[in-house]
Amino acid sequence: MATKRPADTVESFLTTLEHLHKPAVLAIREILLGTPGVTEGIKWNAPSFRTTEWFATFHLRAKAGVQMILHLGAKVRAGNGITIDDPVGLLTWLGKDRASVTFADTADVKVKRDAFAALIRRWIEHV
Repeated sequence: MATKRPADTVESFLTTLEHLHKPAVLAIREILLGTPGVTEGIKWNAPSFRTTEWFATFHLRAKAGVQMILHLGAKVRAGNGITIDDPVGLLTWLGKDRASVTFADTADVKVKRDAFAALIRRWIEHV
């Protein structure tokens, strides 16, 4: 019996996803998967993304828009946290090792696309 690849699981999840901003979810996913070395899977009951560790997870129950939680893996790390260059101000810090980026809708994803892609490349340097 063949095992499912993580992408198959994400595809199945997204096929059945009922979300007001599903087109935005798909657009954000495309940005993340366009980053070299990034793969996906289901972690914490949502599409999540990884390089050597999980670093980004959709928060699909956000009250407005679509929220992406950026973190440094499944376990809290000791230390003073990280510093990320965020010239556009996309990050809302939730702790010393995690932050969120919120997108209002698909149009907002398009506006923030390049800044978000650059932010992701900087973030994964710390994973």
